[in-house]
This record gives sequence, C-alpha cells and structure tokens, in this order.
Amino acid sequence: MKRQTHHALAYYQFESFDTSAVAHGLFTRLGGVSEGQYASLNLSRSTGDGAEPVAENRNRINDVFGLKYEDTLTSWLVHGNTVRVVNWDDRGHNDVHADGMITNTPGLALTLRFADCMPILLHDPVRRAIGIAHAGWPGVAGNVIGSTVEAMVSTYGSRPEEILAGVGPSIGPDQFEVGLDVANKIQAAVPEDIVLPHPNPEKHYVDLWRSAQAQLNASGVRQVEVAGLCTASNTHEWFSHRAEKGKTGRFGTLLQLI
Repeated sequence: MKRQTHHALAYYQFESFDTSAVAHGLFTRLGGVSEGQYASLNLSRSTGDGAEPVAENRNRINDVFGLKYEDTLTSWLVHGNTVRVVNWDDRGHNDVHADGMITNTPGLALTLRFADCMPILLHDPVRRAIGIAHAGWPGVAGNVIGSTVEAMVSTYGSRPEEILAGVGPSIGPDQFEVGLDVANKIQAAVPEDIVLPHPNPEKHYVDLWRSAQAQLNASGVRQVEVAGLCTASNTHEWFSHRAEKGKTGRFGTLLQLI
C-alpha cells in the first residue's frame, strides 16, 4: 500500500487500484479533532464520541477528495453477510443495514468504519462497478466477501477474474486470539487452513488476512492486494477494539467510482 497525507490526515491506498478510475482511502486515526480515547479521526458516533467532532472528522475526509456530505453513503453494520445494491436514491435515508454495498453509480462514495475488522474493497474496471465490505469474524464465517463478489457478478455482469480486490488494515494473525468454537466457525467457511497454534491449548490464533484471500480466490477473484497492516499492533495509527479493550473509535474507509 501507499501511505498518503493531506494536511494532518494520513491514509493508505492500494497500489493495484487505478486512482484515475476510483477514489479511495483507508484513513488512519491521525488528523482529526476527537479527543481522549477517540483521538483523533474517529468516524463513529456509536462509540460515544460527540456529534460535532465526528461531523468535522467526516468533513475532513470528504475534503481530501473534494466531496460533499451528500455525495457519500454509509451503512449500519450488522456483522452478517447482507449486501445492498445502492445508488443516488439511497443517499440521506440512512436505512442501509448491511455489511456490503455495491454500486455502478459514478460519484457516489461508499464509506464504512472499522476497528480490527477487515475492510474489503472491490473494483471492476471493465464493467465500471465497485463494492465495499466489512468482514469481522462473523462476516468471514458467513462469507460476506463471497456474497459481495457474487452481487457484483449477478447485478453488473462482473467477471471475478477482472475484479481488483484490496484487503485493508485489520487485526493480524498473531493478535487475533479466539476460542475453539469461534475458530471452528471461521474455518468451516474458508477453504484453507487458517487456524494457527496458540501457547494456551484452549485458545487459537486465526489468520483473517489469509481467510479473506482464500474466500476471494474461491469466488474467482485472482488479483488481491493484502495490506498486511495490523491494527492491534499499531494503535498509534489505527483504532483497535481488541487492543484498546473496546474504548476506542473507528477509522474510515472510502471508495468512489470516478
């Protein structure tokens, strides 16, 4: 990934994405106005942060790409595998409840928030369509990644081998510690071995990055860029729900078809 800056903001972009075709950014926690445990570019009010700092933080992200609030659309995350097809008519309603969104509407910026879960960005440069997904362990277990790819295939006629995919910063394999029950649920949905040994026999590590790549490959997507940036190990740049014991904000991801 490429690290970019805009005034005090720092964000990352996938090197495999054509920035003349899509605007995108995976924003760190740096450069905002929120304080305390939300410092500083928190994009979520559900964490308990105030409305005014969150609104200012959103404005700062929009300013990077010359966007207005009405150019953006977000979703209420449900930690499932629901994918919504969205367009200009969905703006302003705030009733999208899904962990995946797809569109072929130029100018509409899709945004989601994260703090350890995986941001999945998809771009079909041939059919001119994009998709974004939020994949925590329940999303991986439910294969929200495959569902988002399939939605692009069925809705826009996308061919998986032509889709570019990016797996953004999230909790890494040496930090994502789970019990056997959760490990088994994730492993059942992934066609590769992604459960790793742990010093405690009652615990396991799970490689979510490899899980995402395997599910993308199983859906026919071959062009995959994995950030390899661990949120839990780098709380100076990223919010991490696990490392900060739930007392933290959410970083933002934006994807727009130009």
